[in-house]
Amino acid sequence: MSISDLGLYGPDSVTWRVHADPVMGAAGLRALLLQALHPRAMAGVAAHSEFRSDPWGRLFRTAEYIGVTTYGTSEAAGRAAARVRGVHRRGSVLDPATGETFRLDDPELLLWVHCAEVDSFLTTVRRAGLRLTDAEADRYVAEQVRGARLVGLDPAADGVPASVAQLDEYFEEARPSLRLTPAAIEAAHFLAVPPMPWRVRLTTPAVPAWLSLITLGLTLLPGWARQLYAMPLLPLVDAGATVSVRALRTALLAVPASLRDGPHVKDARARVAAHPVRRLVAVPDRTA
Repeated sequence: MSISDLGLYGPDSVTWRVHADPVMGAAGLRALLLQALHPRAMAGVAAHSEFRSDPWGRLFRTAEYIGVTTYGTSEAAGRAAARVRGVHRRGSVLDPATGETFRLDDPELLLWVHCAEVDSFLTTVRRAGLRLTDAEADRYVAEQVRGARLVGLDPAADGVPASVAQLDEYFEEARPSLRLTPAAIEAAHFLAVPPMPWRVRLTTPAVPAWLSLITLGLTLLPGWARQLYAMPLLPLVDAGATVSVRALRTALLAVPASLRDGPHVKDARARVAAHPVRRLVAVPDRTA
């Protein structure tokens, strides 16, 4: 078995620790809400995404992509990325503000989506209690440059951040171009009240649980992003978000790992155990 069977990152990476954390669901919702604030990115989603007709399918496919590219073999990650690049390559969108047509694989858009995900995943798991040093946080951002390359970005030419400081600088530069468009408002409302079977709505706590998760995603946003969503900038909001996401993580960690771990993590752990060099290395414990 070759070292490539351990995938793009491997069990020694910070990426495996971050992406195995049980609060990644909340982190993903934060990423979607942050991504929606880029007018062109949101226009692309509104024109080409299936979030209205198949919202749960879209969320599942996004989670599947992250799982495959993080824990799958290099070959599987490459195939998944090729499919995404193919969709982007064939798509174009009319900018409602300027009337200009732009491509879905525009590096500016790909970079925004990439940075919104990296920032959301890293900041959410750290606030939730995953112990990462500043050096490990920088290492995570640097590792994610591989993911940026997968979707078609040229790390050097397109300015892909390779440290937390560079990621912060990127957002400072991007902020003047961000705004809450009608399409973003529609997407946020749709995320807050997605379609569910009536039996689920009436006989389970799915609706309030989902609304709580979306609210948590909003409150986990940086202050400047919450302002764009017309949310109050109060210290209690930040403190409450931190307390809530820590409580969520604590509750999820109480679930047995056999039920908590996704199939990609389990498959990765099995490949590590079978690897002639790495068989003594386990997928890092998410509680560490």
